[in-house]
Amino acid sequence: MAKVAITCNGSEPSSIFPLLILGSSAVASGDDVILFFTPEGSPTLVKGKLEGMKDTKGLPDPVELFEGVIELGGKVLVCELALDVKDLKKEDLREGVEIVGATTFLNESKDATITFSF
Repeated sequence: MAKVAITCNGSEPSSIFPLLILGSSAVASGDDVILFFTPEGSPTLVKGKLEGMKDTKGLPDPVELFEGVIELGGKVLVCELALDVKDLKKEDLREGVEIVGATTFLNESKDATITFSF
């Protein structure tokens, strides 16, 4: 079993779909998965945002991918700086998202055997 850490640096589909597809595939394969959203990627975690990407031609349902990661034990972390930078509140975020500092993400992912950044 591997530990997979994926960082999301943007909220456009070209950043979100690879993160969710690789993350859900890894967690479904039994790997430990950590998805970390920087402030630039954080708007994706607002309730209703993934639903707006559902009809992207040829790509899977992003809501199902996200929920699959959570249901199978993957971690979805958002940088605490995003709350001020993007004017977000905890209650704006999807269920299952943890707000953490960068230090927490680094500590949790320091032994990751596979890393990606989108």
